[in-house]
Amino acid sequence: MDGTDDSSNQPPAGPEARPRGLVSALRKRVARPFFLLGVLALGLFLGGFIVFSDHVSTMQTPDLVEPADGIVVLTGGYSRIEGALDLLKNKRGERLFISGVHPSTKRGELQRVTRGDATLFECCVDIDRSALDTIGNASESIKWAKANHYTRVIVVTNNYHMPRTLVELRRASQEIEFIPYPIVNSDLRNGDWLARGQVVRVLVVEYVKYLGAVIRSALPDSLSAGTQTFVRWIRGG
Repeated sequence: MDGTDDSSNQPPAGPEARPRGLVSALRKRVARPFFLLGVLALGLFLGGFIVFSDHVSTMQTPDLVEPADGIVVLTGGYSRIEGALDLLKNKRGERLFISGVHPSTKRGELQRVTRGDATLFECCVDIDRSALDTIGNASESIKWAKANHYTRVIVVTNNYHMPRTLVELRRASQEIEFIPYPIVNSDLRNGDWLARGQVVRVLVVEYVKYLGAVIRSALPDSLSAGTQTFVRWIRGG
């Protein structure tokens, strides 16, 4: 016949073609659950981030009707120490513990920068220069509270940093009552933080660190210590 028939040029669909089709189908079947898990994980992450951000953006400083035993403030954020000194001045606690002060910072210099009362600073303020991060802040704060036999402590830090701080403190001690006193520098209650790039970046970083603290607090002490060492090694200190 003069007609062209290309079917003679095609490889027969025999035993060699079947394994390829089987492998392809197997890959699709295995990849699909991983894809769905990835979508689910992303959804949970984003949903948790929205809840976390809404929580910290609506925090307000509480009215402290009853004074606590002591006050702890973590350095690193604007106006944290000033807020804690006001609490001490108003007799909301017997003593103030400032955790995470740079080793080279002198007491007098810190008092001048924060405009704290010199007499109050000298009599009732304790300074920690060894803590390098929030984990260290929690550890040193617990040591200080126990040394002073305090069972009720006000915790002062920025609103976005408060959830992680409380996780670390409660992981270190369940015998002490911690009263959060968030310092709010920007009013984010109207939800406009979504349109502010710098704020979103800060919240994302803090949310990831918060998740790490929650996971670490759920681990046995041996694994938690190893995770803590790894995190500090990644940070380079």
